[in-house]
This record gives sequence, structure tokens and C-alpha cells, in this order.
Amino acid sequence: MEQHFKYFSILENTKTKNASVANQNGQCKYARFDQTVAADVLRFHKSIPGYGITPLVSLQERAAAGNVKAIYCKDESFRFGLNAFKGLGGSYAMFRILCQRLGLDHTVTDYRDFQKKEIREQCNKVHFVTATDGNHGKGVSWAAKLFGCSAAVFMPAGSVEARRKAIEEAGNATAEITNLNYDQAVEHSWNLARQNGWILIQDTAWDGYEQYPEWIIDGYLTMAAEAVEQLQDIVPTHVFLQAGVGAMAGGVMEFLLSYYVNNPPCVTIVEPKEAACIYQSVKAGDGMIHSIDGNPATIMAGLNCGTPCRVTWPAIRDKAAFFCSCEDIITKEGMRTYANPSGNDGPVVSGESGAVTFGLVNRILQDETLRRLFHIREDSVILLFNTEGDTDPEGYRKIVCKTKCEAHYAC
Repeated sequence: MEQHFKYFSILENTKTKNASVANQNGQCKYARFDQTVAADVLRFHKSIPGYGITPLVSLQERAAAGNVKAIYCKDESFRFGLNAFKGLGGSYAMFRILCQRLGLDHTVTDYRDFQKKEIREQCNKVHFVTATDGNHGKGVSWAAKLFGCSAAVFMPAGSVEARRKAIEEAGNATAEITNLNYDQAVEHSWNLARQNGWILIQDTAWDGYEQYPEWIIDGYLTMAAEAVEQLQDIVPTHVFLQAGVGAMAGGVMEFLLSYYVNNPPCVTIVEPKEAACIYQSVKAGDGMIHSIDGNPATIMAGLNCGTPCRVTWPAIRDKAAFFCSCEDIITKEGMRTYANPSGNDGPVVSGESGAVTFGLVNRILQDETLRRLFHIREDSVILLFNTEGDTDPEGYRKIVCKTKCEAHYAC
């Protein structure tokens, strides 16, 4: 059932119908993003210099104002000094790829082994390539420097120059803004990889290219594993996950549903309206992936993707409870509210792709019809992931600078 509200739309999942489609011809392999995988990933990440658990921020005043028990935000803007979570996926996938290439057992190898001279010399010959809206490319560039490799990064048309520059400054990569859309930039990177013997490291997938995206998604599990450890005995009832291709959203969702298997949370997938490829694929009702054509425009650059990731698509399609497509004003509201918290709540610096879930949650909490639809009550515990900080500093300042002016909320 699809419902439209001012600035966003909601699609409630028809689980039974989608589940039957999912099982046809054995087409839908479920990813295995569980605690066992997360433990191995976390072991690797802990071996990297500069590793630290990112904050889990309790927004208690906002929760009280919204008449719920708690709202928590896992703030990934502190991750490895990269201002975003993407370094988790890039570093772990690069680790697994290099282990495979060099004949190393990933279960007993960690980052310290890559400081050995003979391994370093082999890594120096490896060149990666990827397409990105910003944060993934930054993570790949950083990881390339970490392992002594190099990389080329291609960005879609309309990408912000500050993000391109940040990619090059983060590590060892060249970055170029193309005149292509995101899917075309991925195809361009794939063609270059085949022509030049480079290694494509991408978090979207297609027939014949699934293993590396799975390893990237594995890397994202570190933030989910940390979050449940920080929550201790507190069990989230609702989780809102932003999605571009749905790699992070699908992996984190699968982990949380398996971790809280006896009391699973209600998971909502949130996308920009102009690039809501998951929303539109679910809405089509045939169980298949559908792409967004053209050059969609949204300030949520990290979510501006045209085709769902086939690795996580089956699980998202069948297990998420709701799908939401939001206009840019929703993420602007989320950014401003994070930056100017209520009472004693601490501020969170959240960029355009990090804040859309918080903007949506605030809208839901203010509307009784929406609260009933999402089964939100006084004892509800909401978990959010702030996936990026102010990755476009100038754009961030323009959006949050006048939050106390009510008229500015409509800009």
C-alpha cells in the first residue's frame, strides 16, 4: 500500500507476495551478513591504526518531545578521520582482495601483516578503480594508501568539487568528475578495469560481479556490531536506514534482524525521491530490480544511485517493513535538527546523505496517523545511522546556518 504525504511517500511491504516471487527459480540468494561475519570484520578493523568505536549518541530530549522511549544515532562522521562510514567497506574488501591475490589466509591475517616488506612490494603493483558519489571513493583512496596500492576514482556529473578534492587528499587515488550519471560511471570504471588489468572495487553488483560487493558490505557490519554492543540490553524496535544502491542498508538490516532474531526491529528503507530505485523496484511488484534512468538531481549525493545492489536486493525486498522516498527538504530538516538539538542532547554533524532518516523520523513522530502506520508507541526505541558528516562543508553551512528561522525551513 502506497501513501503520499507532504514531501515524502511511503510504501508498505507486501511480504507474502514478494516472498513467493523471491523463491522462483532459486534466483534470490540471501546474503550472509551475520554475527560470525561481523566478528571477523571487526577483528580486521581493530588492527588498523586509528581504529576507534564511533559514538552512539542518545537523543533523549528529542525522544521525550516525540513521546518515544529513546532515539539513538550511531555517528559515523568520526570513522577513521574520513567523515563517513565508507572506509569500513573499502578497507575490508581491499584486504580480502589482496589476501586472495597474495595467497594469504584472511582468517589469521590482519593489517599488521601488510607492513612486511615482501607483501608491501606486491601491493605496490596493484591498481584499483571505482565509481563514487563521494564517500566510497574517499574510503577506497584511503584504503589504497593504507595497503600501499593506488586507485582511480570516477564521479558522476554534478559531483561537488570539494568531495573530489577530498578523495585525492584522503589517500592514494586520482579522482575525476565525469559527464556521466552514477550507473554510467560504474560501467566506465568496469570497462577500464577490464582494459587495463585494474581491479574494480564497487559496492553494487551484477551477474558475474558479486564477491567484491559482498566483501564491501561485510565491512559495513563493523558499525552495526559496535552499535548493538553499545546498546547492551536495549533492543531497538525501529531502525531507519538510508539507501543508495542499498548495500549498507541491506547488510546492516540483515545483521540486526539476525542479532535480534527473537525480537526483530521494524526496518524502514529511506531514499531520495529523485533516485528511489529500491522504492520503485518494490512498487513494480514483480520482484525484480528496476533502474532509474537519466540524471536524477538531489542534494543527497551519496544516495543518488540508479540501480539496487543485487546482493542485498532480495533481503531488502522481502524483509524491510517500509520503503520511503523523500524530497530534499526532509534531509535539510534532519541536518538542522541534528545540528541544533533539544535541551541537553549533544549536536550531531550530519551531511545530506546522513540526515534524511532523522528528518523523516521527526515528521513521523509529529503525526498520529504516521505513528499508527509505523506502530510507534511510547515504549519505542529508534536507531539511526549518521553515515556522513559535513562532506560538502559549504553546502552544509548554507543549510544549517539559519535553523532558528522558521522561514528558512522551506528553503
